[in-house]
Parts: sequence; C-alpha cells; structure tokens
Amino acid sequence: MKAIIIGGGVIGLFSAYYLHKSGWEVDVLEQGDLSDNCSFGNAGMVTPSHFVPLASPGMIEQGIRWMFDSKSPFYVKPSLNKELIGWGLKFVKSATKKHVERSAEGLRDISLLSRNLYHEFEKDSGINFDLEDKGILMLFKSAKVEEEEIHMVEKATKLGLDAQYLTPEETRKLQPDIELDILGAVHYHCDSHMSPNKLMKGLVKYLEAEGVRIHRNTEVTGINHDAGKITSVITKDAEYTGDSYLISGGSWSPGIAKLAGLSIPLMPGKGYSFMVNDPVKKMTIPSILCEARVAITPMNGGIRFGGTMEIGKINKQVNMNRVKGIVESVPKYFPEFKLDVPAEKDVWFGFRPCSPDGLPYIGISSKYKNLAIATGHAMIGLGLAPATGKLIADAFNGEKPVIEAGLFSPNRYE
Repeated sequence: MKAIIIGGGVIGLFSAYYLHKSGWEVDVLEQGDLSDNCSFGNAGMVTPSHFVPLASPGMIEQGIRWMFDSKSPFYVKPSLNKELIGWGLKFVKSATKKHVERSAEGLRDISLLSRNLYHEFEKDSGINFDLEDKGILMLFKSAKVEEEEIHMVEKATKLGLDAQYLTPEETRKLQPDIELDILGAVHYHCDSHMSPNKLMKGLVKYLEAEGVRIHRNTEVTGINHDAGKITSVITKDAEYTGDSYLISGGSWSPGIAKLAGLSIPLMPGKGYSFMVNDPVKKMTIPSILCEARVAITPMNGGIRFGGTMEIGKINKQVNMNRVKGIVESVPKYFPEFKLDVPAEKDVWFGFRPCSPDGLPYIGISSKYKNLAIATGHAMIGLGLAPATGKLIADAFNGEKPVIEAGLFSPNRYE
C-alpha cells in the first residue's frame, strides 16, 4: 500500500512516520525546502492544559478590544474577503459555552495521547529533541485573570489533569533565580516542552533513512479523481499515484483541497517568535503570560519568546508593532528581562492553520473514500502531531481509532 502525503510540516511527517511503521510506502510532497515552516519556530509546548478551543465565550469581545491596539496579542484584519467573512460567521456561531464543554474531553484526550506518543517516539527513533516533563506555568497579574485561572484549575482537575494553583512565593521557589512580578500562577504538571528545531531536523533525517521519500520544492498543482476516489496528484514535474492520499498542508490546505473540489473553512493566523541566546537569567520551566498571551520557553540554552495571532491572508510582512508588544510585555512579569526589540531579520513568523471552531480537522473525507484531511491545529499543531499521525494511520488501515475522534471530523461543515 502506498500513501501520498501533501505537506511536509510536523503533521504530515508524523503521519508518514505512523503509516511507514504500519507497512505503507510513503511519498511526502512539500512545496518548500523543509528548512523553515510553522513547525520550526513555535514555542515547543505539548499542552493537555489547552482544552479550551480558540472559539470560546469572551473571545469575541476581547478580540474586538484588541483590534484597536497595534501591539495586542490578537488581530483580525478587516476585509471583504468571502473566506474570512464565512470563517468569522462560523467562529461567532462556535464561540459558546456549550461548544467549549463539548470540546474539552476530546482536546484533553488527543493531547494526552500525543504526549505519551512523543515519549514512545523518542525511544523508538533515538532522536534527542530535549523533551522534558516540567509542566508549564500560567503567570497572571490581575485579579480578574486570577479568578479565571482558578476556575480553569477546577475544570482541569475534573478532567483528571494535574494542575496546581500557586502563590507568588510558591512560584518563585520553582525558579528561585528569576525575579517575578505576578499575582500568582497555575502549574500544569501535565504539560511538556521540547526543541521543535531539533525535532523537525531529526524527524526528517529519520524518515528518509527509513525509506520515506520526501520531495522538496514540490508544489501540488492538480488533483485527479474518479468515482469517489483520488486517482493521482499532479506537480510541475511529475504525477504521483497511490492507494490513499492525505492533505496536511497547514494554512495552505484550503487551496490544495480546492483542487479536488473540497472546501475547508480555514484561515491562517500569523505568529511571531524570536530567540535570546544568552539570557540574563536561565529559565527551566516554560511560562505563558496570561494577560499578554506570550509564550516563553527555555530552548537550547537560550529562551524563545513567541506570541500574537493575526488572522488574515498569507503574506510575508513582519509587523514589528506586534513584536514590540511581545518585548514590552515580558518585563512586566520578569523585571530582570529587559529585552531589546530584535532586528526584523531575526524575527521568525509562521502561519497557524485556524479552523473557525478552534478544533483540528482529522479524518477521511466524505467525498473521497481514499482521501484524509489533517490540518486546522492552530497553536497546538506541534503538540498534537503524533496523535494526529496515529489517527490518520488508523483511518487508512481501517482500524478503530485509539481515541474517539468524531469531534475532529473534516466533514463537519458540509
């Protein structure tokens, strides 16, 4: 059996990994050169604590306020683009308490599965990608957010997740060398972190050594189909045929799916990050600055700072005001971290594929019985990659999924 995977990001590569392990011949078609994509520059977090989807009550009101602040964490560029309008209407419809409650267990299950699979993968592959289970600290400064985080701890505990409310003094004991200016924190012991750069480079090297064919700079320009099945994929230089096909092109997935006559509601959410390779203080536990929506991760002896979500068309512009927003927020929590605004050339940006309900698309298309979709993971793509790859392999092999995945059906907007 042969699988053709369109998209060589972390989702596509882990799908290749599990399909190869179950006996499939695999070709991965990647439009870039695999030197840099959304999988490389993220915060490197695996977060079972993130069981609330982006589409949630309060996000619309908060998002409207943020839209008038050029340095805010979230921005939707106003446009008459019909894809954005359709996405926005679906987002508003999904941003309900009922949707959040319905999504919590599914997001918890897929995240916990992924964390466990990462440890299995580390042993199986022998790749060192600095996987650590130190949890993540949610740091807050305001009484309003403290109340929200305490409520989240209660929800997390009911879901069986290991979460602990901490006073400022208790938080300082975890990282005693770092000065903190906070009202408190929540320590999600259930979370993990890693170096995404090491993971991606190691995963590519491992797969190619195992016989998976990765075709770089290979953009798909056409998809042929007949009688409810995909028959081949066309690129500029070749035609690829297989038994099953997967679209895992991240934010480019809607354009790829359109070649097969499919519509996937999805918008790219641009995020930024930068590294400080010689930080004034060493950090050991990743943190998220709750009010600022900034992620801070110790990585390769340095620290990666990342954040913002710009919903709009794919473009290569770097909005330095957003980067300044990240820089200016950090010393409010860590007074010793007086960061310089990085040069534009040192700022990484990538496009998170955002579905309107905040849930990924994972599963077989209802239109083509040999085509699967795996995209829409937004900010948690790296964290959910092994579980997504395993679910895709289960689907192609006709096996019962290791977890209930109906919540993530790619057909839910048909």
